[in-house]
Amino acid sequence: MEIKDYIERYLQESKKILEMIDRVKIEQVIKILRDIKNNKGRLFILGVGGSASNASHAVNDFRKIAGIESYTPVDNVAELTAWTNDAGFEFIFINWLKTSRLNKHDAIMVLSVGGGTETTSKNLILAMDYAKEVGAKIVSIVSRDGGRAALVSDVCIVIPPVEGKRITPHAESWQGLLLHLIVNAIVEEKI
Repeated sequence: MEIKDYIERYLQESKKILEMIDRVKIEQVIKILRDIKNNKGRLFILGVGGSASNASHAVNDFRKIAGIESYTPVDNVAELTAWTNDAGFEFIFINWLKTSRLNKHDAIMVLSVGGGTETTSKNLILAMDYAKEVGAKIVSIVSRDGGRAALVSDVCIVIPPVEGKRITPHAESWQGLLLHLIVNAIVEEKI
């Protein structure tokens, strides 16, 4: 395959995702996060792998641009690795949320390619279960079939998997695009 053909294929896949993405769910996430802001709640953003980088970036934007008190455990490698060492990787997020006193005024945002399953991202599943237990809102931006996030989130935006070989790069790229859309929509006064 020629490089130009690969570029065209990749961009056409992105165009297809753009056409398929659920705009209503995006709007619902914006409304939930605007309510969190207006009620002085906090937003905790969780992700692993490339989604962890997106979580870190999102904290900056939600805090600085949208004015929402936001945090992610992946920004504190010392605490993250201490929880991993002492309790195991699957407990890193739930223990961090417990220490942060997650409550019904707060929300968690899950960024994940697969949304958590019994064999992957157990740390996200335990965090979502805990959020449900304390009455916090759950929003997620995931791909594949949505995994556990699609089942337990108040709103789950699923990035359509249009090409099996490129689910992860499309999912993580679209997380960034959607996070910027959501942050800036919260800031716009007329929306």
